[in-house]
Amino acid sequence: MVTIKSKKEIELMKEACKVVALTYQELEKRIKPGMTTWELDQIAEKTMRSLGAIPAEKGYDIGVKGVPPYPATLCVSINDEVIHGIPSKNKVIREGDLVSIDTVALKNGFNGDAARTFIVGKASKEAERLVQVTKQAFFEGIKFAKPGYRIGDVSHRIGEYVHSQGYSVVREFQGHGIGREMHEDPGIPNYGKAGRGIRLEPGMTLAIEPMVIQGKPNILQLDDGWTIITEDGSLAAHYENTILITEKEPEILTIL
Repeated sequence: MVTIKSKKEIELMKEACKVVALTYQELEKRIKPGMTTWELDQIAEKTMRSLGAIPAEKGYDIGVKGVPPYPATLCVSINDEVIHGIPSKNKVIREGDLVSIDTVALKNGFNGDAARTFIVGKASKEAERLVQVTKQAFFEGIKFAKPGYRIGDVSHRIGEYVHSQGYSVVREFQGHGIGREMHEDPGIPNYGKAGRGIRLEPGMTLAIEPMVIQGKPNILQLDDGWTIITEDGSLAAHYENTILITEKEPEILTIL
């Protein structure tokens, strides 16, 4: 069931989304070669808690036997890791790495969710282009995040744009509704047919998140039960924001 948020609920949710935006602002200032992904995670958790929020991903349980609850504040995925990379004291960020970070903050009973891919130091032109295309895919998609359009219109445009640039989208994972729960209806794939799915209405809050692969779309899951990598070892990037459907243009809640 898709929830329509009241004005009061939207104001509360905006606070959670602001925490996410401020957390990324701090991470962008601090990320550098030689850091571990665990150090990034500690920065994020400290920032969130200082702003009165709880790291919503920490302890998140997908309910699959043998897969432990997620142990960290951030998902930190490097280069060919697409999503859900687990921070570690042994994982060092190097010059030229693509570091995709996904995180969710819980405040006032509402969640804010966003992802960014950072280029650490100087990367190849190909890597830079992948990150730019992934970000632009989000903005292409939300051109259709208005009343009267359907979820499929957003999904179709994201996939159409990514494929036109010579890249692949991840098909097994998708964006989602968000609010009191981290994952709510509707699911929002990064591909599909226009004119399909539920019709968008003011008051809907959605996490739209293109996950783009430089090579073929095939992915693999590592033995930790969380980390997703590209099958062919090609680079991947991720960009996400929580948005609000309004009477006119969508409002992006996780950008300051």
